[in-house]
Amino acid sequence: MPKFLAQRLGFALVSVWGVLTLVFFLTKLIPGDAARVAAGRTATPEQVEQARLALGLDKPVLQQYVDFLVKAVGGDLGTSASTHQPVVSDLANTLPVTLQLVVVTMILTILIAVPLGVLSAVNRGRAGDIATRVVLVLAGGVPVFWLAILLQWLLASNLGVLPISGSNSFGMDAPRVTGYTLVDSLLAGSVPGFLDSLAHLILPALALSAPFLSTVARNVRSSMIGVLGSDYVTFAVSKGASPQRVVVHHALRSSFTSTLTILGMQFGWMMGAALLVETVFALPGIGVYLNAAVFNQDTFAVLGCVLVIGVVFIVASLVVDLLQIWIDPRVRVSHLAGAS
Repeated sequence: MPKFLAQRLGFALVSVWGVLTLVFFLTKLIPGDAARVAAGRTATPEQVEQARLALGLDKPVLQQYVDFLVKAVGGDLGTSASTHQPVVSDLANTLPVTLQLVVVTMILTILIAVPLGVLSAVNRGRAGDIATRVVLVLAGGVPVFWLAILLQWLLASNLGVLPISGSNSFGMDAPRVTGYTLVDSLLAGSVPGFLDSLAHLILPALALSAPFLSTVARNVRSSMIGVLGSDYVTFAVSKGASPQRVVVHHALRSSFTSTLTILGMQFGWMMGAALLVETVFALPGIGVYLNAAVFNQDTFAVLGCVLVIGVVFIVASLVVDLLQIWIDPRVRVSHLAGAS
């Protein structure tokens, strides 16, 4: 196990370095002048040059790259040309908003997709299975931003059952401790504040979960069908195992390994997809921050966002691997044998 973890961590570090290197040089191809953005539209040429010197943009590109890597290792991601604040501080303010949305979306996806996939597999070929598959295909093909606007119009504007945008209602803001509004509300002992924050997350989570829900449900269905037709499930049925035990204990547990892999990858993909949802629902998350950074050619802010998203993606992948090893003995033997 220690050797396996060391290999995965080494691969993770190389992956983060590769992504940062690629994105760093790609940002240099974006039209515009970060020094002009930092100095302001009305700045004089002298002020623009001062901003260039302060940001280190006067140095050769390779020197900028090396300086960035050295500082990043020490936890310094530079200063944003747009906000004039350390990128680390900006990320500390925006990342909790996105992570909270992604976690709620992931929970919602699991609660809806897994039962749908199980029911569809158990009723394979019947009317309910066909209807479920049609709905899942449609959900997977709907643009996230369009679905977000549609949900706003229907559930928030017309029916008024959920808030239309923002993180909290007026007067419901809890003192900031962690940056996660759900957690901060609980820490403040405000159950109404917690419920209000949760209500503000339901519509964004529904919109963000649609394509991922479709993928997970269809994967659960196909995996379950394969497992239900296996010899050991047939043997369990012949021994008198109840249908519920066969489905939950044997089929679902065996098929959930591949689903875990998909969920781990989706956690990172949701971080990127959250940009559209955050924009529609006015959530000040990392997606909106990254969009502004790219528009303003804010190199350090872009790199900071990419680094954080990459780390989240890799950590999620590592957690999934560990869960697979814990759940499935076959995966445990395969991983540990490969690491030896």
